[in-house]
Amino acid sequence: MITISLCMIVKNEEDVLDRCLSSVEKAVDELVIVDTGSVDQTRAIAERHHAKIYEFPWIDDFAAARNYAFDQATQDFILWLDADDILPADQLDKLIALKQTLDDRCDMVIMQYRTGFDKEGRPTFSFPRERLIRRGTGAVWKGRVHETVQPFGIIWKEDIWIEHRKMRIRDPERNLRILESMRK
Repeated sequence: MITISLCMIVKNEEDVLDRCLSSVEKAVDELVIVDTGSVDQTRAIAERHHAKIYEFPWIDDFAAARNYAFDQATQDFILWLDADDILPADQLDKLIALKQTLDDRCDMVIMQYRTGFDKEGRPTFSFPRERLIRRGTGAVWKGRVHETVQPFGIIWKEDIWIEHRKMRIRDPERNLRILESMRK
């Protein structure tokens, strides 16, 4: 059976972090939380979930923060989530089952990311994302905004989905500011 480190980058996520961690913690063996400057109860919530908490100064670079988080992981595979993501209960069972059956030659698992929902909460938009990545493969996040890990090696596609359930928009200009600074 494989082991999983959940790696997250967070900042001022007190309204969603408990929901996120509660949705996935039964499937993971380690919680790695990298805080980029929270001034709310984010760290206290992570502590209640027995997370390993690290600090990384925010430098307008999501990939740099995620790479730092991945460097802290100690388990076989790394699962990444945003604080406003959740793993629905039926998907949690699928992830736990995957831990039992994942081929040890697999480098990356692609899962569906549901990001759009109608008024009744039904998904209207989803796309595949790299979600579970073997530690120690040299996987590197790239992109200061909308960062990704280039698919590589032996890839499994699983019928497991993660839902992006944003509760509020914190800084609607953040990504534009980062992109404009990159252009300069």
